[in-house]
Amino acid sequence: MAITPDDIAAAAARIAPHVRQTPLWKLPGSALGLPAGTPPFEAWLKLEQLQCSGSFKARGMFNRLLSNSIPASGVIAASGGNAGIATALAAQVLGVRAEIFVPAISSAAKRERLAALGATVVVGGDAYADALKACEARQRETGALMTHAYDQAEVVAGAGTLAREVELQAGLPDSVLVSVGGGGLIGGIAAWFAGRARVIALEPELAPTLHHARAAGEPVDVTVGGIAADSLGARRIGAISWTITQRHVARAELLSDDAIRAAQRFLWRELKLLVEPAAALPLAALQAGIVVPRAGERVCLIVCGANVDPASLAT
Repeated sequence: MAITPDDIAAAAARIAPHVRQTPLWKLPGSALGLPAGTPPFEAWLKLEQLQCSGSFKARGMFNRLLSNSIPASGVIAASGGNAGIATALAAQVLGVRAEIFVPAISSAAKRERLAALGATVVVGGDAYADALKACEARQRETGALMTHAYDQAEVVAGAGTLAREVELQAGLPDSVLVSVGGGGLIGGIAAWFAGRARVIALEPELAPTLHHARAAGEPVDVTVGGIAADSLGARRIGAISWTITQRHVARAELLSDDAIRAAQRFLWRELKLLVEPAAALPLAALQAGIVVPRAGERVCLIVCGANVDPASLAT
């Protein structure tokens, strides 16, 4: 299914009363703790961890709910945490019920946030795919409107509003670095820029959905784990985003858990940005030298979420 810039612009208008325009910081690349010899460039940090649900997911979930009639049974979702939190928030704002299925690997902080938003929380297996299966069975029983964490047109178009916002705030970046789990975020971003900016996909080595799909020539199931699995723990890249990324994503790179954690700690220690591991992959790619900017390049780092227990950064 194609997602067009017009779809994204319509989503932006639809969700505008309910989501935040998040800040965009411009910093010299030298402020990011990069390897010696890195050419001078301009870093744009899109601070989407300040979004109303603590992540970019609010954009897609509000767009999904506002684009559909919601039955008396409310809405239902399966999520490692962020999509569920966004669904629960949208449901609370719109005055409807929410039932969220989470995998056992989801963090306590995210489960607590779900409960605080009034959602019914159900642990549905060990990994996201298990929670999704349980959620789908429950949806067939109740008829609730289902929000998919990353593979629905409204969700991908909603995520694309982030890219539109970047361009309205600062103009067109040269490169955009994006974390990938199921692919909803990168699908929306790539659909908006549509080749006008270089979009680079970044995944943990232990959750390589897009990387392995590219190697196989089609979406395939992968084993997932590691420190970012609660956010980037999809077992297969979404069908919508697979199609978009085939056309508009330049590279898909892998990062170690050690590199991700180091970048996450740097963001807190040096910039006072408290973010979850998934949000640290763009910086990790630069610090590890996996992505090397060109001299004078404008590089946008999508800092995608902050639903993290602060104690995890204490050591």
